[in-house]
Amino acid sequence: MKLPLLDTLIVLVYLAGVFALAQWVSREKSGHEKTAKDYFLASKALPWWAIGASLIAANISAEQIIGMSGSGYALGLAIASYEWMAAATLLVVGKFFLPVFLRNGIYTMPQFLQERYGNRIRTLMAVFWLGLYVFVNLTSIVWLGSLAVSQVTGMDQMLALTLLGAFALAYQLYGGLKAVALTDIVQVTLLVLGGLLVAGLTLSKIGDGAGVIAGFNKLIATHPDHFKMILSPDNPHYKDLPGIGVLLGGLWVMHVSYWGFNQYIIQRALAAKDLREAQKGIVFAAALKIILPIIVVLPGIAAVMLAPGLKRSDDAYPAMMSLLPSGVLGLVFAALVAAIVASLASKINSVATIFTLDFYAKYRPQASEQRLVRVGRIAAAIAIAIAIVTARPLIGGFDQGFQYIQEYTGFFTPGIVVIFLFGLFWKRANEAGALAAAIGSFVLSVALKLAWPELAFVNRVGVVFVLAAALAVIVSLTTRSGAGQDRIHNDGVSYATTPSFNVAAIAVVAILIALYALFW
Repeated sequence: MKLPLLDTLIVLVYLAGVFALAQWVSREKSGHEKTAKDYFLASKALPWWAIGASLIAANISAEQIIGMSGSGYALGLAIASYEWMAAATLLVVGKFFLPVFLRNGIYTMPQFLQERYGNRIRTLMAVFWLGLYVFVNLTSIVWLGSLAVSQVTGMDQMLALTLLGAFALAYQLYGGLKAVALTDIVQVTLLVLGGLLVAGLTLSKIGDGAGVIAGFNKLIATHPDHFKMILSPDNPHYKDLPGIGVLLGGLWVMHVSYWGFNQYIIQRALAAKDLREAQKGIVFAAALKIILPIIVVLPGIAAVMLAPGLKRSDDAYPAMMSLLPSGVLGLVFAALVAAIVASLASKINSVATIFTLDFYAKYRPQASEQRLVRVGRIAAAIAIAIAIVTARPLIGGFDQGFQYIQEYTGFFTPGIVVIFLFGLFWKRANEAGALAAAIGSFVLSVALKLAWPELAFVNRVGVVFVLAAALAVIVSLTTRSGAGQDRIHNDGVSYATTPSFNVAAIAVVAILIALYALFW
């Protein structure tokens, strides 16, 4: 398949426009040079709409659109739990985590760990996050993104991969987080519009002229097994999403880790001008999460009827794009590229932030603000270069890239959640306990995977979380208190939220309950 001229022009106009917009919003007043606060935290001045849009743009990329559509093709709507449960998790983050982070002036998650526990756990987790972002997140986005670009345009995949990485780097290299966050409202608007077009046109095709609703009803009637949120034990994909265990177990742990303690996600909220603005952005993102399965899952389910017999599940979304008419294809393809570029740029910026603020600045405390910005830009360039080189060997052999990412990160997320939850809410927790939880999480996860391979990884995450929490409690209580190292202040922290936040949160939860009841 090759992209027609009209569609190619649409994509090129988008790329030129978003690049120009990123540079424009990143400009500084005459005589002012960018500081580390400007570059890594957008001058601590992000408005709520930029925070909410940027949270979604950072999250939704190739591994979501391509990967979740692939999982929708393979196992159905149940994969939407990753989106809908995220909405509920965001509300928890906004109400209980952000007040502590913003009260203590936290810039990075490793910084919080040092302020709360000490230097060793900060270094350990900073190394872990750098490795995760470069070798799992960046590689998966450029690989799955290049797969889609290659299939739609006919371009060589390695060339597509290199161009995507280079553009994402150039797009945010000058402006940093401000360039990313303030353009993400455009990216998300295009993403939602393009995704709804794919869903609408594919359902119309299934409806055979009777409309979108008729197509949706026909899809449900033909493949009712693909519209079950809670999989039964006899389902061949039960191990990926183990029934009621999804709602009550390890998926909560994974969501809390991702949305609450993940640098490239939480960095947007940390850059808010105040707590109330951050909370409004969080609830905006939660509302957007409710509609995202229409964009990232439904096209994959539609492909079961429109493109049966695909060799790879991750080919489902590109196959649906191939059915679109010229003009619409260009818009949808631009939306896909927007998602890839926005998420890549977010992760590149977070790699630069952690490396610069948690490593370089720590060992070079006298470095000037301009030097820190320059080091961040160099770190960004090196990170994407490594991801481009390692994407094929690391990601290329997996059928469902999204599931690979979840299982890999699931080795570490139980310990991360234990460390942060205890750090936020249990003053007796110390660095020894935190280290025990971090190391124990990986060791226990590997041991359980080898000893009990049939255990669903979501359930394994839940089991390891309980064991890691118990380990952290025992070690903390049997070793010296770390009270002298704890510089996190909980005094003056208010968990009260505004009436508008509370009303929006209740509405989000009510919709989620209704959706699970409908597709139980």
